[in-house]
Amino acid sequence: MTINDFASTRSGSQDTAERRVLVWDPLVRLFHWGLVGAFATAWLTAEDIQPVHQLAGYAVAGLVGFRILWGLVGSRYARFTQFVRGPVRTASYIKKMVTGRERRYLGHNPAGAAMVVAILVTLSGTALTGWLLEAPDAAAGQVQIVTPAFAENDANEAEAGTGVNLEERAGGPLKDIHETLADLMLLLVVLHVGGVALASLRHRENLVRAMLTGRKRPPAPGDIA
Repeated sequence: MTINDFASTRSGSQDTAERRVLVWDPLVRLFHWGLVGAFATAWLTAEDIQPVHQLAGYAVAGLVGFRILWGLVGSRYARFTQFVRGPVRTASYIKKMVTGRERRYLGHNPAGAAMVVAILVTLSGTALTGWLLEAPDAAAGQVQIVTPAFAENDANEAEAGTGVNLEERAGGPLKDIHETLADLMLLLVVLHVGGVALASLRHRENLVRAMLTGRKRPPAPGDIA
């Protein structure tokens, strides 16, 4: 390669970098990486460091709440109306992915959009059940609402000294649901990472870097912006 060829290649790379377009605004990027940190912290401290686990859970809940709000009023590519697609279109896109014929999307593709929704719903349920587990009065109230028919029996059993504490009764199923949702979330994370890696290879684009810088390659003919 001559000096001129090298200079031309370098100039072309710089031109491409300069022509990159902003897709992910700073708040979307802050949410994404903040959620990565908060969920990882919650997962790693679930068994041994409950105070940290609880704080991480509240952070997750706050981030999810923000993302839902930002999905309604945020920048173009952050809005749900821009990227959420129906089940038919999503299934069609996934079918094309399997055969290697999917088109490149500047924002979230339909499969990625479905993953975003699944993650937000799963984390909402995880945060809610986690909060109920740490709020015995609220958990007990949930049990009383769900099973009012057993109230009299509980009272009689309590008088006999054999009653089951409402907090324990609530904690049992709630804990199972909480842990199941956390496991489901871990599965979604694995699928998400796999999808990002596949899309990066298929479209020759570093999507991890894009979520750091916010910028992606401009749409080419055939891409969907």
